[in-house]
Amino acid sequence: MSAAKNININLKIWRQKNASSKGSIETYKLDNVSTASSFLEMLDQLNEQLINERKEPVAFDHDCREGICGSCSLYINGRAHGPDTGITTCQLHMRMFNDGDTIYIEPWRSKAFPVIKDLVVDRTAFDRIQQAGGFVSVNTSGNTIDANSIPVPKVDADKAFEAAACIGCGACVATCKNGSAMLFVGAKVSQYALLPQGKVEATQRVLNMVRQMDEEGFGNCTNTGACEIECPKGISLENIARMNREFLKASVK
Repeated sequence: MSAAKNININLKIWRQKNASSKGSIETYKLDNVSTASSFLEMLDQLNEQLINERKEPVAFDHDCREGICGSCSLYINGRAHGPDTGITTCQLHMRMFNDGDTIYIEPWRSKAFPVIKDLVVDRTAFDRIQQAGGFVSVNTSGNTIDANSIPVPKVDADKAFEAAACIGCGACVATCKNGSAMLFVGAKVSQYALLPQGKVEATQRVLNMVRQMDEEGFGNCTNTGACEIECPKGISLENIARMNREFLKASVK
């Protein structure tokens, strides 16, 4: 890795006062940005500059800054989470950019993810989909159940774990030309459908989650695969196929 250096950049950032306002791209110049800093640290630097100039800082979402929560979602230079793969925006570093670069920063674009302010969008549609899935019947009273009391094939356990790695950032929706949420919903359905503990409510779960997904206004999947490519956790398209199978079985029942 090369030594850190300072670069000067131009920023084209989407600014929008609130959900009912008309937004637009505004231009900012930011000097002496360390290539060792993260993308969000760069935005912190910009906001410090704006506050010193008595201007409104740019609103953006963030929390863990460790690639775990998914709340830092930004559309950077035409790509979800920016010009790198397998990472969230908070894991993107300024060494991916060059001195004098112009960087376009936008919020997720989806009817189901309305803009709240600037780069912050309302992603509670994902919460409602998960809530529609209901619960899992697991006995939590008394002594802790032994981990091996319900044998699970390792292949199924591994696939369930991989599906559960989805952090619900919404990159799949932002990347999809149809604004589809099927990779997210497929992952959430799969993590339970693969395990015996999730079988009891499996039929109603997939029906409820797919119905809620449609009600939220997400688009349909046309299998372009863009969602899998831009997913920071590498969630496989295989989960969409599994969700479709689960939905078909549930519909027949």
